[in-house]
Amino acid sequence: MTVNHLVDAHILLLRGTELLLSRRRSGDEFDGRWHLPAGKLEAGESATDAAVREAMEEIGVGLDPADLRLVHVAHVIGASRPARLGLFFETRRWTGDPENREPDKCYELAWFPLGALPDDIIVYPLAGIDALRTGLPYSEYGWDRSMR
Repeated sequence: MTVNHLVDAHILLLRGTELLLSRRRSGDEFDGRWHLPAGKLEAGESATDAAVREAMEEIGVGLDPADLRLVHVAHVIGASRPARLGLFFETRRWTGDPENREPDKCYELAWFPLGALPDDIIVYPLAGIDALRTGLPYSEYGWDRSMR
């Protein structure tokens, strides 16, 4: 059996001790929950190029790939979703002011202190956020160990 994996680039935009989150507008079980700015890699695109593109598309900020630091990789599978690898990039440098550039996919953007994040963050990106504190480089979520 061939299993294809999606690859997502997630952006942890940090302002001092605050993290920028977006509240999803998705019409599914994640609607209204908090997430990081993120998106899937496109064909022929590097992970850092995807992070730069997604930051501009979703929140209107410019990133330099040299300012992105990989802090976590999450290997995730869900019951009705394809397996994916999430690459989480931290940055403290950008140009422009974050704004909601995709109101059809996002209700709002908000800054949260790292020590007081909202309770309704989607579990998958929370692994990358936690890596800022723990330094854990890799996690798995949703995998049935009997599949190995």
